[in-house]
Amino acid sequence: MADTPADLLAARLRRDAAAPLVTYYDDTTGERVELSGATLANWVAKTANLLQDEFDVTAGSTVALALPVHWQTAAALLAVWSCGATVLDTAAEDDGRLDGADVVLAAQDRLAPLEEQDLPELLGLSLHPLGLGMTGYSGPARDFALEVRAHGDVFSPWQQPDPGAPGLALGGLELTLGGLVDTARELAGRLELAAGDRVLVDERTAEEAGPVAWLLTPLAAGASIVLVHSPVAGTLPARAAAERVTATLGCTIEGIRELGRPA
Repeated sequence: MADTPADLLAARLRRDAAAPLVTYYDDTTGERVELSGATLANWVAKTANLLQDEFDVTAGSTVALALPVHWQTAAALLAVWSCGATVLDTAAEDDGRLDGADVVLAAQDRLAPLEEQDLPELLGLSLHPLGLGMTGYSGPARDFALEVRAHGDVFSPWQQPDPGAPGLALGGLELTLGGLVDTARELAGRLELAAGDRVLVDERTAEEAGPVAWLLTPLAAGASIVLVHSPVAGTLPARAAAERVTATLGCTIEGIRELGRPA
């Protein structure tokens, strides 16, 4: 039977749950957050339980993520796929409307235009480095950080995710849950990404490439991820050295192989 993204995360936990899996930098704030496989899985489980228990998210549901590339976005993506549901890529919605979504998770600074769409369920994320709730907000969206705390650290889906079910909607295109994994594995092989690699990805590249490239491909290969938001010019070489980066995606650092670029 084909795998789903939830299986990729489970395999990573069996292999080495304690090792860093996602490290996130925001050079505008100086923020650094590092999540091991176990810590990311905890966030995934809590988020999946919230989506399933509070909003009945399961196979056939669609969840829109109006979120930037972020460690919490990684958890949200894997949580939706763990429920067996479809992620709606909001970048593909040119008119900004999310009429097909059952639930929308949005960064706090993206809530205002969404509040006018009469969406069935809207959750706001502060994206605070410690996972704290929103501040200075008085709109109708529920606060993700406050809601997710009440949910369990272990997730059991009502229905096991079906590899043949829709997993990612990009405009008129669609990838199944199994297709997401197949594409990630194929890309990992093509890029010669291997277990133990540590991949640095800047925000712009991650947004353009999409979650299969920046999240699922390293996960499928057994690699770990260093995400950098708003990188300050000239800082990446030192950061790559400090984080023991072995490969980059979308940026060039002398002495480190750039994925997708001929040697």
